[in-house]
Amino acid sequence: MKLTIILALLASLAFSQDVKQRARAARELAKQGADSIPQLLPYLSDADVTVRIEAVKALDEIGGPKTVDPLLRMLADPDPEIEIRATDGLVNAYLPGYLKTGLSGTLQRAGSSIKAKFSDSNDQIIEAYVEVRPEVIAALGKMVRTGAGTEARANAARAIGILRGRAAIPDLIEALHSKDNSVMFESLNAIEKIRDPSAAPRIAFLLRDLEEKIQVAALSTTGILLNREAAPDVRDALQHARTVKVRRAALTALAMLANPADHAIFLGYLSDKDDNLRSAACEGLARIKNPIDRPTLDGTFKNEHRMGPRLAAAFALVSLGNLDTGEFSPLRYLINTLNVKSYQGVALAYVTELARDLKVRLAIYPMLPRATRDEKIQLCVVFARSGEKDTLSYLETLSVDPDHDVAQEAVRSLRTLRARLP
Repeated sequence: MKLTIILALLASLAFSQDVKQRARAARELAKQGADSIPQLLPYLSDADVTVRIEAVKALDEIGGPKTVDPLLRMLADPDPEIEIRATDGLVNAYLPGYLKTGLSGTLQRAGSSIKAKFSDSNDQIIEAYVEVRPEVIAALGKMVRTGAGTEARANAARAIGILRGRAAIPDLIEALHSKDNSVMFESLNAIEKIRDPSAAPRIAFLLRDLEEKIQVAALSTTGILLNREAAPDVRDALQHARTVKVRRAALTALAMLANPADHAIFLGYLSDKDDNLRSAACEGLARIKNPIDRPTLDGTFKNEHRMGPRLAAAFALVSLGNLDTGEFSPLRYLINTLNVKSYQGVALAYVTELARDLKVRLAIYPMLPRATRDEKIQLCVVFARSGEKDTLSYLETLSVDPDHDVAQEAVRSLRTLRARLP
């Protein structure tokens, strides 16, 4: 009996050492780059999960298009950590550098259970010219529904949004009924990024959700997708808001919908003590474009002391036709704020929306020669998203700018704009 126990222990020790050797071999192969992928394939089918994890980590480290097929294969693995790492690796193949911010970087494992923390920021998305293989989106869509654990399913939903996976919208809609807040939240954000208006009516049931985070996300997505049929529900959410976050989200969504019937609501919030609500009120008036509001907004722009609402007032004034580019003009204020890191994203969003109007673009173009480095870089992004054929020559000029970063952004923006144009 003792001999049997000793032999069993020796066999177990040998197997354990063999597992460590295989895991180490997988790690070492990563150092050899893409040429080592064929040698990594057997480790992806290893019976031991630790070996498979090391093999997936090796693929992630190698990166690039050649890793897509083996990573797709690992999306069907029963281990949630492997699914998460494979998902992040696939995103990284289309958005290089994603692994630095992806969920896999926060993984903590205790036996078969894992813990992971989603970052608060969720604004990453591939450029319009990047083409993702349909089977990648299909596999991620399936994982949203059937992944091994809520973290893996939520992470798959986030990946679909980053990759603009329109074909997976039915999977995301189904996930909204999962009752898991993280999966629902990431699915809503993905739908918002994909921006398919046909999905909007199918999220309306969440506009009254009792979970603040979900309700806020549903309101934001409703506004972005311009679901004007949901306006009564959005007004109801504003009227019965349980928290200030919900109130802000509801008023911001109404501002996106820009129904003239809400004109009095926006005017009423112009003097609210909350900065964000004053900003949303200005945005609503900006999009309604009623000339009668111009004196009121002009007064707000001149007298507002908080930067957020003042930027919103500047946005509104330009939207209502003030295209002056003088030193203290609203448009100049918006462009200058592209230099301010803390409000750069806000100004970028406003200028991007305004630049869809040819008259605004024609006012911006003459400002380019004297623009700062940051202004040029951010305006390249604006032109990529909102430019038309008239923008091409200006981006071409910026693509040979003496500043390397400006030139690089202009080249990238040119690719994006050309992919958008018919």
